[in-house]
Amino acid sequence: MTDVKYLAIAALPFVGLAASAQEQSGLARPNIVVILADDMGYSDIGCYGGEIRTPNIDNLAKNGIRWTQFYNNARSCPSRAVLMTGLYPHQAGMGWMAAADITSPEYQGHINKNCVTIAEALGSQGYGTYMSGKWHLCTDRMCKGDNKSDWPRQRGFDRFYGIVEGASNYFNALMTNDNERVRKNGDGFYITTSLADSASAFITRHNYEDKPLFLYMAFNAPHWPLHALDQDIEKYEDIYKDGWDKLREARFKRQIAMGLFPEGTEMSVRDPEVPSWDSLTDEQRADFSRRMAIYAAQVDAMDQGIGKIVNALKDRGQFDNTLIMFMSDNGACAEHISSGKTKDLTGKDGSYESYRRSWANLSGTPYKEYKHFTYEGGIASPLVVSWPAGIERKYNGAWIREYGYFADIMATCLDVAGAEYPKTFKGNEIHPLEGVSLVPNFSGKATGRGMTFWEHEANIAARDGKWKMVVKNLEGRPWDISKPCLHDMESDPTELHDLSEKYPERVRFMFNAWEMWAERVHAYPLDSRGYGERQGIFKRHINGDFADNLGDWGMVSEKPSDVAFSIDDRINGNTARIDVRASGVRPANSALKWVFPLNEPSKVNIGFTYKSDRKNEIYFRLESLKDINKKPFDRLVKLSRKGGKFLFKDIDLPESGRYQLVFYLGKAKPGTIWIDDVILDFQNKNVLK
Repeated sequence: MTDVKYLAIAALPFVGLAASAQEQSGLARPNIVVILADDMGYSDIGCYGGEIRTPNIDNLAKNGIRWTQFYNNARSCPSRAVLMTGLYPHQAGMGWMAAADITSPEYQGHINKNCVTIAEALGSQGYGTYMSGKWHLCTDRMCKGDNKSDWPRQRGFDRFYGIVEGASNYFNALMTNDNERVRKNGDGFYITTSLADSASAFITRHNYEDKPLFLYMAFNAPHWPLHALDQDIEKYEDIYKDGWDKLREARFKRQIAMGLFPEGTEMSVRDPEVPSWDSLTDEQRADFSRRMAIYAAQVDAMDQGIGKIVNALKDRGQFDNTLIMFMSDNGACAEHISSGKTKDLTGKDGSYESYRRSWANLSGTPYKEYKHFTYEGGIASPLVVSWPAGIERKYNGAWIREYGYFADIMATCLDVAGAEYPKTFKGNEIHPLEGVSLVPNFSGKATGRGMTFWEHEANIAARDGKWKMVVKNLEGRPWDISKPCLHDMESDPTELHDLSEKYPERVRFMFNAWEMWAERVHAYPLDSRGYGERQGIFKRHINGDFADNLGDWGMVSEKPSDVAFSIDDRINGNTARIDVRASGVRPANSALKWVFPLNEPSKVNIGFTYKSDRKNEIYFRLESLKDINKKPFDRLVKLSRKGGKFLFKDIDLPESGRYQLVFYLGKAKPGTIWIDDVILDFQNKNVLK
């Protein structure tokens, strides 16, 4: 793409379209395909400067248009909520993650009934609606299938094949076919290929004479773990031996040459936490180059899948009148993941690794920061749009320099479909649409997106024309607005020069505007707690299993203690391990306690799974904190060497108030006990809300 045209679009006030794009064009309503990559950095694909082979995405860009500044919401779940609903994430109930319901409607961890999905909006206006891929818009408890109310089929999709959860083994996956769970492994199963094949089948089998098609193709690639096919890894085994320093420079030169950034743009320096490639040992270089080769293979496989989708559309004669939009859900992922049966970088089922901060710094070229944060490295996404029948050929290969936001995808879909955004849906009031149609960009006009806002984990930002205000907040630190940064995104697109001291009035204006937005969408109180701590809060407010962490447990032990608590993986994951060196004097000296509020009386089932290296005894109790002498349940449970599971049903909690579920260890003899899968299952499912 050497002969590139440019659209330098001024920011104009948005006054709305006189008629829909579909009405103006006279075309039959187009098919719409939205393709989402997972955890892919801004510059990984070829048409944004990357060395990874993505010919199918690149061809869409060559014969379509690309955005220099298109914004996600810094993290998978909130970005997907914005994309699917056209709202800010807090309005849709996804202010943080799908992992947890932290008791506020804005942070409930699943999309609410005051929003509609693109599938619901288009389906009610005559589109056939399909999804293949990763959903990640309902809580962990919902993912288990106990409540399917916000699964894709229940949120507007006629057909669904994919994963409800946020991450998956690529070779051994618990897939969902419509509403049924299906374990897939062996026989050449690879999830990226399987998802693309499913999407292609939807396209092939759809009856276009009856209705147009909407397809949401949400790949989980290249999200960790590093799992890829051997033939794809082989393509990249030598490429990354040059290291991240040289490759960042090479990507940036290509970005300048293709017009993505103007001459004179500065690339951010290497992340201070990332060592120079030359400082690494030979062993370290081999390890890291292998990581990036597997990651590149995952992106490559995704591009191959997109090629299948394009070919399926062409085979049905539908490609020209299909609007295809490709983007990524957040910036490059710097998360350090290392688990699984082996730490060897096989790229196969037994390992569970990430490519880590060093390569994420490359993926985000030329930006700084990553997923989670609201600098460009966290929220900038490529956007490639193809629609041969709807975009004039003279704009093929053009860059759109007006910024857009994920909420604009909903508005664009409605616009090209000639569909209305509902004020109510299934008896529920719907929040007004926050997105702006991108259709004017298709013919060289401005959308006038206007002021746009972000909040994720107390990281905030606001964009207003050329100005951007941003605050980075470290995990676990109280939110601090004392040092906002201000950047001129026209002269400093990589956010290297803070102008806050030079333009304090501009900072005050943008923060005041952001604060008004935060009040409007109920982003407060801003929460910077880490994942584990939030999960701990979550575990108190769902009727689910204790499976992932100990953040929600109070550990009580006398000092010095004959009991030690730790985390182990002896049963099903991160398990409470209790090492008893001597018998306790009384039960309360050493204990695991789980405090929870009860809003109204209820019956409850309680239980747990355990292993023990000897026959042993512990107290298992439910206690009222209002009157500690009231024990609705009090049992001395005997543990065998075989391990097992206890389940006690229909225990009556006759009054509201605060209770605690407790393991008292005063009767335990010397030895080791592992406790996992603690059950607190209420007959009335809303008593903790």
